[in-house]
Amino acid sequence: MALLEVNGIFKRFGKTEVLKGIDFSMEKGEVLAIIGSSGSGKTTLLRCLNFLETPDSGRIVLNGDEIYNAENKYTDREIREKRLNFGLVFQSFNLFPQYTVLRNVCLAPEMMRINQSETKLTRADKARIKSEIAENARGLLASVGLSEKLMNYPCELSGGQQQRVAIARALAMEPVILCFDEPTSALDPELTGEVLRVIKELKDAGRTMILVTHEMGFARSAADKVIFMADGVIEEYGTPEEVFGSPRSEKTISFLEKSLENIT
Repeated sequence: MALLEVNGIFKRFGKTEVLKGIDFSMEKGEVLAIIGSSGSGKTTLLRCLNFLETPDSGRIVLNGDEIYNAENKYTDREIREKRLNFGLVFQSFNLFPQYTVLRNVCLAPEMMRINQSETKLTRADKARIKSEIAENARGLLASVGLSEKLMNYPCELSGGQQQRVAIARALAMEPVILCFDEPTSALDPELTGEVLRVIKELKDAGRTMILVTHEMGFARSAADKVIFMADGVIEEYGTPEEVFGSPRSEKTISFLEKSLENIT
């Protein structure tokens, strides 16, 4: 059984139809790269999966459970709960500038476990939960190479370091699928490599990930499956060898020719 199944996702903004029937599936531990020109619908698809946008039609099934059906109505609480299945790393970091690195990683899980608790927590309960979350956050920051930056503020970090904090923050929520929206597009070329190394390490650890990227070489080497999107549809879907090595669609061929200098 596939871990994630996406069936017939459509999304319209006003009169503009951005997604025109998206269907794909992925297995646990797979890395799916989504490539395509700007405006092809890549980010909108990612936002629909993370419930930051609401699909107009279609279904999303996770681990055999239907977590979204456009024919149903969901409360805000239900949407928040469904969103926890997906972690999203944005291209612009979105860290809180007033908080330290450690606090940035701890804040969301604390809010989830303490503020949304259905039972009344004692002061000792809250202290224990905060201690557990902080310990986990330190481990995650160590895994992305930032053990020495726990008490630094975002303004004291490079762009690559800030993005690595954003990755640790997403992991702290323990998502089933980790999503990246062009995570290196805001970085200088010299900083891109350190973020891509972290993503590769997550792949090696068996993380299930969806990566929207313009890094063609990385998509080719790190992804298990590749989707090429154009004009709101999946134009090509297959292994990196199939999509990059023997594309069938003229649109895919044209896109890859223009991106050839980025493919290694």
